[in-house]
Amino acid sequence: MADYSTYGLSTQDVRTRVQNGQINAVEEQTSRSLSSIARANIFTLFNAILVGAMATVLLVGTWKDAVFGGVMIVNAVIGIVSEWKAKRTLDELAIVDAARATVWRDGNSVEIPFDEVVLDDAVELTLGDRIGVDGTVMEASGLEVDESMLTGESHPVRKNPGDPVLAGTSVVAGSGLIVATAVGEDLYAQGITRQVKAFTRTTSEIQKGIDAVLRVISFLILPVVALLAWTQWTVSGADGGTFDWRHGLVLAVAGVVGMIPQGLVLLTSMNFAVGSAKLARQDVLVQELPAVEVLARVDALCLDKTGTLTTGGIRLHGLHIVEGTAAALSEHAGNILALLNKESSNATAAAVMEAIANDTIPVTQRPQEEWSIAFSSARKWAALGVSGTSWYFGAPEILLDAIADGPGAAVVEQLRASVSEHADQGRRVLLLAHSSSVPGETEDGGRDEKLPRDLHAVAMLTFEEDLRPDAADTLAYFREQGVRVRVISGDNPSTVAALAQMVGLTTPGGEAVRVCDARTLPEDLESAAFASAIRNHDVFGRVTPEQKRAMVRALQEDDHCVAMTGDGVNDALALKDADLGIAMGNGAPATKAVSQIVLVGGEFSVLPGVVAEGRRIIANMERVSSLFLTKTMYSLVLALTTSLLLWPYPFLPRHFTYIGVLTIGLPAFAIALGPNTRRYVPGFLKRTLSVAIPAGVILAGVALLAYWYVGIGTIEGQSVATLSLMAGALWLLSITARPLVGWRIGLLLAMGGAAVLGFLVPITRHFFALEWPTGEQWSVIGVMALVACMLIEVVYRVQQHFTTAPNA
Repeated sequence: MADYSTYGLSTQDVRTRVQNGQINAVEEQTSRSLSSIARANIFTLFNAILVGAMATVLLVGTWKDAVFGGVMIVNAVIGIVSEWKAKRTLDELAIVDAARATVWRDGNSVEIPFDEVVLDDAVELTLGDRIGVDGTVMEASGLEVDESMLTGESHPVRKNPGDPVLAGTSVVAGSGLIVATAVGEDLYAQGITRQVKAFTRTTSEIQKGIDAVLRVISFLILPVVALLAWTQWTVSGADGGTFDWRHGLVLAVAGVVGMIPQGLVLLTSMNFAVGSAKLARQDVLVQELPAVEVLARVDALCLDKTGTLTTGGIRLHGLHIVEGTAAALSEHAGNILALLNKESSNATAAAVMEAIANDTIPVTQRPQEEWSIAFSSARKWAALGVSGTSWYFGAPEILLDAIADGPGAAVVEQLRASVSEHADQGRRVLLLAHSSSVPGETEDGGRDEKLPRDLHAVAMLTFEEDLRPDAADTLAYFREQGVRVRVISGDNPSTVAALAQMVGLTTPGGEAVRVCDARTLPEDLESAAFASAIRNHDVFGRVTPEQKRAMVRALQEDDHCVAMTGDGVNDALALKDADLGIAMGNGAPATKAVSQIVLVGGEFSVLPGVVAEGRRIIANMERVSSLFLTKTMYSLVLALTTSLLLWPYPFLPRHFTYIGVLTIGLPAFAIALGPNTRRYVPGFLKRTLSVAIPAGVILAGVALLAYWYVGIGTIEGQSVATLSLMAGALWLLSITARPLVGWRIGLLLAMGGAAVLGFLVPITRHFFALEWPTGEQWSVIGVMALVACMLIEVVYRVQQHFTTAPNA
């Protein structure tokens, strides 16, 4: 670790600044407050309409016809409680993942939460750190910062002493020290570094489809209300006062209430909240709730090797001095490696230092470092100057290309063969090279980053990585589910391919993986040739951060839903652009800042569970959406038809409550939260409406026929219409619940039994203003029910014939 003991504040300085409020703490919650959750569930357009309708009924009718308001209240309470519990779980996990900073105080380095950093604190920066304060650079060693979260610029920015840095950016190369010039509310981008904790409602396919339907309903409600109110007002006095205007207004309210799918939006958000809370118990932090649905739609999964196929742990396999190397250079190799890896800011550096500590790599002295170029994932090498010469350490493919053009070319082919041999065994290889020349200084005080012509190979280091024990099973799951997996890494392509094959990665057809060295890809990252190469390969090595990002975009342009996993800073740009970014819990803060899902425990094997949860949500919401939208459709048809025919509306609000609770409300909640393993198939809204629209027309038709036959405007007609519609709606429920496994059969029997019981028990029958049918009326109900069930079954079978989304 670098010594910055000459910088920093004293304990008294810190205490003074805390007393003055010059601290980085911001009054900000990790997710929504209880009040915001309550507002989101209470103050909605449709709740406003329902409240108005309920008030109207209470003023001009009976409280019994206002019971639909109770359903609205119960739905809101369920939503608030469910989302509050999900918020609590997310907040508890967020504490575990809180960002921390290393500051220098009283001459010592101290690790503290970023919220405790004060103005003028000396904050140390190392590779992978997310910067949480605005500051000025005091010391820099090859410091490069990714400012893309603020500026959109994908290329890292070199920082030198005196340069400003901003909160919300990330260190992608080198190290340094900054002094905090702004904290807390004064930050240029206050809150950006904590966006990872924000509870947000991103758009999902389910939400987009439901929103589209709700916009249409919103547009239709006012004209339909006006038409229905005028019709019922007219009808109320048409036969000498049998109906009064108050009763007509109540009937108009019934038509309006029936059109509103009150529980659909609530059920969607509640399902997301329940899903995220369930995943949180598996150490999966869902930072955007609809993300679990997005993963259900993923058909292209891009994995970074480290942290997904491998544990991230690495150890030195061997230090191999290149044949013919001068004794003075070979004896100096350990000393140089100690200097190059002294900060141990990544797994490779830590492995080198561990080998030095174990005397596997001998170190005889600590030479004085004259200058350095920090490692960059784009450049893929680091360098430093000692005794007027230069040393380079990095990817052998890059360094050997430079050596091949100079006096050290004699050993290049032999080294390439050796690198290939180790790579084929899954080992990682790095090369140490020497040059007698020194790179020139640049205008910004750095060093020229062009490799010299007199470069000579000195030593080759080989490393072994630990494979994740769960990787093979996880890849097998995705293969079975039809998800195309690609491994994208900055390492040697042969090494990555060997490791991928060890854990069972294959092409979609089951053949050996096709490997691509990203250095051979077209320079134009938006070209058709680049997209074709991405489409036709499974493993990519020596990939730059910009290429990773372009690969994600190329797959998206091919209409794939792309998920990207990663743990390193070089994955951040690709994670940000992917449809779903998945960060490993032990990864760099920058990767977690831009991801929708964080695997807190770092277990790759939890991904199938996340996929399953997303599929459960989207499949079950498709089921229940057809129930809600069918009700909207038959209510609309009933309102328009009775208005055109100048009939009294056949249902009171309480009739719709009776029908809706037993055929939609209670079973929808049970079905939406039940298990479902159906694969995702595009076209959610089209499939839902292809059932809901004809089924709604059929149910409205049989209800109106029964009403007309038994007696328009009579309680008997209303009762027969209610039972006819109820029977058809229960059949639609049975279709929605298919295949009829045990718990679904029990649900259907319970709902059907409750419907019959409501008529059998005098108290409930009178409460819902119904009459026990006569024998003839039962015959009408039977015929209407049979017609409705047969026609709805035909609609369902036709829909299944023309779609590819069977129930599961």
